[in-house]
Amino acid sequence: MDTEDTTGDLITRTGFHFHIRHAEPEDEAIVADFFKHVTPEDVRFRFLSGMKSVSHERLVEMTSSSDARRVNFLAFSPNETLLAAAMLAVGKDPQRGEVALTIRDDYKHQGISWEMLAHICRYAERHNFKSIESIESRENHAAIELERDMAFRAYTDKDDPTIVVLRRDFRP
Repeated sequence: MDTEDTTGDLITRTGFHFHIRHAEPEDEAIVADFFKHVTPEDVRFRFLSGMKSVSHERLVEMTSSSDARRVNFLAFSPNETLLAAAMLAVGKDPQRGEVALTIRDDYKHQGISWEMLAHICRYAERHNFKSIESIESRENHAAIELERDMAFRAYTDKDDPTIVVLRRDFRP
């Protein structure tokens, strides 16, 4: 996917300023360190698995800038602390995407996830996506509430009752 328009300076409802850009392979160490500041529960929610740490292979995926079907976003504080990491990927239908977002535990409740997800939604709209989806554990109430507040609709996954699929449509 195009990464030219991924960059931006955002301000949350609380007045917190941060910078967002696409990830580069050189960011792997920064992203690895970032996950030391993410709760085990949030790692489980992000990857929908019980893994204890993020593997080198996952980190490479999360910092790749050459995958035409995925863009990875990183959010940085003014002092260069990595606050959040997100991914927008496309599957078989290039007009439908899947989004996943993780935030550092010590930066929650400042509106960063909201602004970052809004930025990704604007990116998806500019790139003519019809919709984006987020696959969430039913236990991840904060993410489900955030996505519902941002016009995502919740759907039951017929194959897995432990997850919910949230979709935001951009065009009828």
